[in-house]
Amino acid sequence: MVTTTLPPRTFGLAAHRLHRSTADGGLAQWAATSRPALAELQLGIAAVGGCADAIEQHALADHFPHLIRLPYGREGGVMRVVSRIAGGVHAEQELAGAIYLLDPLDPSSLYPEAQALKRQCISHGKPLLLTVAAAVEWVAVEAALQAGVSLRERPPVMVPSIDKQSVALIAHDALKSAMVDFAFRHFDLLSQTQERFATGTTGGRLNEMAWSRGWPRDLPWVQPLRSGPLGGDAQIAELVLDQRCDKVLFFEDVHVARQHEADIQLLERAVCTKSFEAACYHTPAMADAWARAWA
Repeated sequence: MVTTTLPPRTFGLAAHRLHRSTADGGLAQWAATSRPALAELQLGIAAVGGCADAIEQHALADHFPHLIRLPYGREGGVMRVVSRIAGGVHAEQELAGAIYLLDPLDPSSLYPEAQALKRQCISHGKPLLLTVAAAVEWVAVEAALQAGVSLRERPPVMVPSIDKQSVALIAHDALKSAMVDFAFRHFDLLSQTQERFATGTTGGRLNEMAWSRGWPRDLPWVQPLRSGPLGGDAQIAELVLDQRCDKVLFFEDVHVARQHEADIQLLERAVCTKSFEAACYHTPAMADAWARAWA
């Protein structure tokens, strides 16, 4: 139902035409798959104009317990989402996260507002979900944590069980220790995944941590790849495209200049190319919530 006020927890929602133009596109599939969890969470959705039109056109409004309309993108809809992720002009309009179903071939995926949305979500520690698979899994994660149950008991449709997932672990310099700490705390869960990959120094530190936990020293716990600036992000992008990696846990530092920004964008675009299979979670808080929900 369409409302004019936001409930306590509301996500911004936008989608490129690829995902919203047909009745079986990514937006519709996410809405149908996540309907029970959306109702359980009573999650609010603030939909940018074109996305709101698609929800009406494809008769999806009943899938959302609280739905409000924002202006079209050309009228500043995504810009308003960015502002409200940062707190907004009015406190009651603050958003708890954002779902932006990207088409990597859509030029607007590189517009400043798309880049700013990612930066503000990471800066404020809020979820940003760029693929259908990420949106499906994340709503299920929040519902499972709220209910105090494991996703093993009610795995989300379209998302493989934890033993079928392959995970890439990437961290920028200021967050490498946070990544090692995350992996240490969730070592048992991560060890159940099908494959693990890591770039550069992060991979070496993760293997040292695993060996200290009793992992056989003749076996790497993560498959080490090149450092990000030397092509590690591109290597993981190829693994994603080959469907050998479906989960990227990328602890990004958005407060420093990144000499290999193009490689980071390449990896993100590879994940978005596999929108129904792959997901990228950008912060330690997101990775921790994902792990706790599956544990």
